[in-house]
Amino acid sequence: MPAPSIRARVRAEMLDEIKAVARRHLATDGANLSLRAVARDMGMVSSALYRYFPSRDDLLTALIVEAYDALGAAVEAADAGADRLDPRGRWHAACRAARDWALARPAEYALLYGSPVPGYAAPADTLGPAMRPPAVLVGIVRDGLAAGRIAAPDPGGLPEPLRADLAEIAAALAPGLPEALLARCMAGWTQLFGLISFELFGRIDRTLPHRAEYFAHQTDLMADLIGLPR
Repeated sequence: MPAPSIRARVRAEMLDEIKAVARRHLATDGANLSLRAVARDMGMVSSALYRYFPSRDDLLTALIVEAYDALGAAVEAADAGADRLDPRGRWHAACRAARDWALARPAEYALLYGSPVPGYAAPADTLGPAMRPPAVLVGIVRDGLAAGRIAAPDPGGLPEPLRADLAEIAAALAPGLPEALLARCMAGWTQLFGLISFELFGRIDRTLPHRAEYFAHQTDLMADLIGLPR
C-alpha cells in the first residue's frame, strides 16, 4: 500500500478512536467535552489531539454530524421498509425508529436535542444532516398528497406573517407543499421530539409507566392532525 494511503488509513482510524472516546465522555459528562480529557484517555498529549481536531467545537461538530446522519439513516430505513401506499404506516414506522434510536443512544440524542452547549454555535455543516429526519415526514406527506390520499387543509386559519414564513420554508425544502399542510407537518415533528425528550429525560417516568403505548397513541393523534388516512 502506498505511504499516503497508509497515512490516510491511520488518520481515519485515529479520528474514529477519538470520536469513540468523546462519545463515552458524552455519556458521563454530557456535552461538556474536554479535549484534554479525551487525550488523557487515549494516552496522548493534548497537543497531539489538536492535529485531528483543532478545537472542542470541531470535535462537537463531527459528533453532531455523525449523530444526525445515524438518526436520519435509521428513520429513512424504517420508512423504506414500510408499505409505500400507507402514509400512516410509514409515519408510525419513522416515529418508532426515531424513538428507538434515541433510547439506544441517549447521550447523542441529548447532544442534538438537549440543552444548547454553552459557547457553541453549530456551523452550516450540520444543516444537511439535521434535515434528514424531517425530510422523511415531508416525503411521506408529499407522496400521500400526490396519490390523492392526503388533502391540503384550508389555509384560512394561518396568520399572514406565519404563512409567509411557511411559504419561504416550503420553497427551500418542500416545493409544492401547501403552507397549511407544512404547518401541520412541523407541529407533528416538533411534538414527536417533545415526546421523545420527555421520555428520555425522565419527565413522564412516574406518571406514565406504559411509555411505549403512550408513544404509539400520541403519534397516532399526530397522524390525525397531519391528515394521514387510516
